[in-house]
Amino acid sequence: MNKTVLITGATSGFGKAMAAKFAAAKFNCIITGRREARLLEVAEELKQQFDIDVLPLVFDVQDKTAVFNTLENLPSEWKSIDVLINNAGLALGKDSFENANLDDWETMIDTNVKGLLYVSKAIIPLMIANNGGHIINLGSIAAKEVYQGGNVYCATKQAVDAISQSMRIDLVQHAIKVTAIHPGAADTEFSIVRFKGDNQKASSVYEGYTALHANDIADIAFYCASLPPHVCINDLVVTCTAQASATTFFKS
Repeated sequence: MNKTVLITGATSGFGKAMAAKFAAAKFNCIITGRREARLLEVAEELKQQFDIDVLPLVFDVQDKTAVFNTLENLPSEWKSIDVLINNAGLALGKDSFENANLDDWETMIDTNVKGLLYVSKAIIPLMIANNGGHIINLGSIAAKEVYQGGNVYCATKQAVDAISQSMRIDLVQHAIKVTAIHPGAADTEFSIVRFKGDNQKASSVYEGYTALHANDIADIAFYCASLPPHVCINDLVVTCTAQASATTFFKS
């Protein structure tokens, strides 16, 4: 019987790439996202290309009621979830603390921290009932190093790091693995979202070097999830070769 992976934020970037990677290995996929048309398009692509079952769920992880109403009422055939990937997240703005936008702060906190907590809280009881599982949380190099203009985004990713550590301690008794993956610069929609659609500013972030690609992180997530039951990779910081720290790059 095929295993099942649940991936939040699967309409683009890391989430979409991870869905394809797991689907290629014959995982059935529960994929979530806010953008219904794009989510349904991804679902159809996965079904057609990989001949697996896909359950698309349209909701925003910020919406506590929607998260619990949806995930606590999964069809019975979808309640055996082997891998949960908390991928949904974003950065908004890169303003200095005193100039930052409060709405941006709240959106990042509600998505990156509270959304991860809501989804995890809804799915962990299913994993406990199934005597195990694997949670993979997408953090950031910002979880390890604060940088100028990062303020609340860095704080939310440091929270993801701390939550992952506490999950690992609390859930070890249930044979639930917890892995945190912290990517550095990655050429996805991340910067387009951060700079609110300013494509020129977003593309300039990746000039002069080869950044990570979404497929790189998908490969790593799948590797972590495919290790033997007695092996868990707890924490990974992943950068491209040209990046040495959150703010140190070699650009040609």
